[in-house]
Amino acid sequence: MTDPNQSLPTPSKPAPLRIDFVSDVSCPWCAVGLMSLEQALKRLDGEVAADIHFQPFELNPQMGEEGEDVAEHIRAKYGATPEQLAESQEHLRQRGAALGFDFRMDLRRRIYNTFDAHRLLHWAALEGRQAQLKHALLRAYFSAGENVGDHETLVRIATETGLPAERARAILASDEFADEVRAQEQFFLEHGINAVPAVIINQRHLISGGQPVEVFERALRDLATRA
Repeated sequence: MTDPNQSLPTPSKPAPLRIDFVSDVSCPWCAVGLMSLEQALKRLDGEVAADIHFQPFELNPQMGEEGEDVAEHIRAKYGATPEQLAESQEHLRQRGAALGFDFRMDLRRRIYNTFDAHRLLHWAALEGRQAQLKHALLRAYFSAGENVGDHETLVRIATETGLPAERARAILASDEFADEVRAQEQFFLEHGINAVPAVIINQRHLISGGQPVEVFERALRDLATRA
């Protein structure tokens, strides 16, 4: 029988982990990576206390406002044939479906400039709504085929995540947060990040790509144990 006067062991506290998720809202593997990471964190509930920061990266920083046809862009940039593109899209669709994310490749017909989306994400972080906006932007682009470079679309998405419309509109009508976003982009480029998603743990450990849930789970548990 346990001695009632004997103190019980104090439960260990979840290990704090800072996670910098470097990505672009027009990157399909970033959507896969984010869903995998979040599911891994759910499995580690009680073991890890994650503090996620979404950091900007532009796959196509020179993209014009009108955007570009997806198939034409992929062919010009990567030399992919229509058959290879279709195979890649089906693979992404299946990966997304397994994670509860709906890739609608039939609706995503153009690639757009995402710099203004990153400016809104920077602002959303200051307002404590960054994760909500990130998810909303990914769904708007990959599940609904919306233009995430269009200002009115961005204002509507921001409003749907609880951010004030007039403030979002004012930011987009100005250059506010442009310097901050460019500085963050340059910082990660100078530190060797040239492909996304790049998941950086405690500003030291890198997990690259849209990894399966199990890969994130093992890596995070290992780092939490060491922490």
